[in-house]
Amino acid sequence: MHRAQDEVLEGQVRLEAIVRSAMDAIITTDGDQRILLFNEAAEQMFGCSAGEALGKPLEHLIPARFREVHRVHVERFVHMGTTSRRMGKQSPLAGLRADGTEFPIEASISHATVGGQTLLTVILRDVTERLTAERRIRQAHEELRELARAMQEVRETERTRIARELHDELGQALTALKMDVDLLDATLPRERSDLFERIEAMRELLDFTVATTRRISADLRPLVLDDLGLGAAAEWLMQNVVQRAGLAWTLHVDPVCAELAEPQASALFRILQESLTNVTRHAQASRVDVRLEHSDNEAILRVGDDGIGIDPAARPKPGSFGLRGINERLLLLGGSIVISGEPGRGTTIVARVPLGAPSAGVGR
Repeated sequence: MHRAQDEVLEGQVRLEAIVRSAMDAIITTDGDQRILLFNEAAEQMFGCSAGEALGKPLEHLIPARFREVHRVHVERFVHMGTTSRRMGKQSPLAGLRADGTEFPIEASISHATVGGQTLLTVILRDVTERLTAERRIRQAHEELRELARAMQEVRETERTRIARELHDELGQALTALKMDVDLLDATLPRERSDLFERIEAMRELLDFTVATTRRISADLRPLVLDDLGLGAAAEWLMQNVVQRAGLAWTLHVDPVCAELAEPQASALFRILQESLTNVTRHAQASRVDVRLEHSDNEAILRVGDDGIGIDPAARPKPGSFGLRGINERLLLLGGSIVISGEPGRGTTIVARVPLGAPSAGVGR
């Protein structure tokens, strides 16, 4: 008998030591939610001693506006028959220190019946530092996205400027050179065959340079996007990427989407461009179907092919930034992307761009 009592006493002493040294606040109340146990961590957390807390209602540690809701939740928890439950997982609860300041907490609650009496034990953790760190991380991420968005706008603006200068100024200079070569060809004596051969070589080089300039200008930013809008640019892209690759294709563009402003127009064009490039390089497809539709204040771009398919769960290959680039463009505008497909059954990319996203006037 004495041995059993000694073991019980030893267990109680060990439990008290654990509770006393615990880093989290531990509070035990009776069925009326009056405090029976208040460990040292709870004293530090709430700024009051155990002597001041014992016997008082638990609601004194809760801001007044939450007390009734808390009481109802605890009573419901006891009657549900569940022995333990985590609280504040979705959104932190609020604690009230002795000096009147509030702070966020997470808690787990359990109940047991001892000697016919219901006991509730709450383990509390102050999450002020964690929430502050999370808030700073979110703020830093948002600032980085704002910077990325600004850089994207600057990049598109610079691309437009360079493409325009290549097309207009360099193109005009090359055209003038061609006219001078034609004039020289017309004025040379016919017996100078050696010079005619040189002029023909110059003409071929000029034609190659003009074609290269146009290609570089279009790669930087097709002027049709600025001059005629997204609908015409999408058709130009299908003809120059898909048709040249020998694939069959269809294109449907909603009239609302055909006249989209910046930055949505540039983002959708680049997403379509990258998607088509992936199809022609990797999909081994025979046809591509593209739809750009308007629904519920969103522009929805669907690009589907009948190629070898893709495993949506597969990780991107190292050094492959195509889909990552698409995803980043969409994130900057608050959009989303869904990639669906099965091996051997083709792939479909669905990109959604909110039309209410901030407009920056890129390239206009």
